[in-house]
Amino acid sequence: MGERLKVLVTGASGYIGGRLVPELLDAGHAVRCAVRRPGSLRGLPWADRVETVVADVTDGAAIRAALEGIDVAYYLVHGLTSGRDFAASDREAARTFADAAGRAGAGRVVYLGGLASGGKVSPHLRSRNEVGEILLAGEAPAIVLRAAVIIGSGSASFEMLRYLTERLPAMVTPHWVDTRIQPIAIRDVLRYLAACAVLPAGTSGTFDIGGPDVLTYREMMRRYAAVAGLNHRIVFGVPILTPKLSSLWVGLVTPIPSSIARPLVESLRTEVVCRDHRIAGLVPDPPGGLIGFDQAVELALRKIREADVATRWTSASTPGRPSDPLPSDPDWAGGSLFIDERTATADAPASAVWRVIEGLGGENGWYSLPVAWRLRGWIDRVTGGVGLRRGRRDPEHLRVGDAVDFWRVEEVEPGRLLRLRAEMRLPGLAWLELSVTPEDGRTVLHQRAIFHPQGLPGHLYWRAISPFHALIFGRMPRNIAAAARGDGSDEPPAPRPSPGDRAPAAR
Repeated sequence: MGERLKVLVTGASGYIGGRLVPELLDAGHAVRCAVRRPGSLRGLPWADRVETVVADVTDGAAIRAALEGIDVAYYLVHGLTSGRDFAASDREAARTFADAAGRAGAGRVVYLGGLASGGKVSPHLRSRNEVGEILLAGEAPAIVLRAAVIIGSGSASFEMLRYLTERLPAMVTPHWVDTRIQPIAIRDVLRYLAACAVLPAGTSGTFDIGGPDVLTYREMMRRYAAVAGLNHRIVFGVPILTPKLSSLWVGLVTPIPSSIARPLVESLRTEVVCRDHRIAGLVPDPPGGLIGFDQAVELALRKIREADVATRWTSASTPGRPSDPLPSDPDWAGGSLFIDERTATADAPASAVWRVIEGLGGENGWYSLPVAWRLRGWIDRVTGGVGLRRGRRDPEHLRVGDAVDFWRVEEVEPGRLLRLRAEMRLPGLAWLELSVTPEDGRTVLHQRAIFHPQGLPGHLYWRAISPFHALIFGRMPRNIAAAARGDGSDEPPAPRPSPGDRAPAAR
């Protein structure tokens, strides 16, 4: 590309942003990342190569300061998980950002929206298109790229396709399985986004981007099965399954919670096919052409097999709101705080204990009463939460922002401290904190379960579960210490997933 630009990326900790930043750095650009929480990028392999500023896109003054001196600003945030008012939140954030970009004199805004080419548009797609229109109406030139289903390791759309196909050799599906879709590989999405940084000054407009294949969802499942080496999948389409019922089914069968599955399902009811390929006039197709569906699936599965998934759909959710208190605050100002503390001593080096702690969750389980963890995960999914099926991005290593089942890594100090913030449905805020301290040739493991109740329901919840703490939290540090010693535990960790939960290579 040649030209070195100063680039701002919002949503840098998310699925797309976390993969775009290294592409921009490799192209020679100077990258500034706007984050909501200090330290939220810590642990990412490129974190020390970027400038990080704290700014929320809804805070006009803060985001305007972040945009000062910026040539290109990437707007990669949306309110998919912010509740029923997500469209209003998206509008407010987009207007604030567009105004700030104009006032700061940004050379260009780049946004990745959703593709819709016909029929009734879902609320999610309508909101994404509305954000694009708001940015285009701003003073700064804007480029809006619109994509349909993105095929890449860790994307929500790919995970939904993957688990539905792997776990269900025969399925009854709603009529949207026969809607035409033009999927695109994540590598091509990133190529288009990165190329937008160096387009001629003043370039503005909306451009559809898609791969070379136009398929129905039924065809995508069958072709996924062929690439993954699975038997032929039998799909029966029926007209009676509503988006709500479909999303509940997706939430039951796949790791995607129904709250996220619903907008994805609703979007699939609309034909999502590129109306033209004008983008090629600005960003020419690569010599070998765009990546086809089968190759995109193969590349994604390879990344999963190699445990080399850079970002996942779970990355999009930040670890807590900026206004949330932290259990490490020196002066707790949040009212009541309940704490369950446990300690165990391991006849093992601190490094061995830390390896067990850093491997918690996912296939390794939680080293105490597996049936209770499964039950809590099931209750969470039934009530609309994420449950235990999110697993882990990496089986051995953690970084700030990683999802671990129904927790999220809020703080990690390698070899010393891990703090997880609960993302299950709760009447309050909760953390699980584990720390290790070498002492006289052994290692002391300190564990704290922390709960900040919200109102009477929160107090009642804590008192109701207190009798079970000895069974769950009491056994954890002892079993972790035993696992670190290498002499086993008085009970195994949670059972590993069935073959359908693993990548095809594990079959």
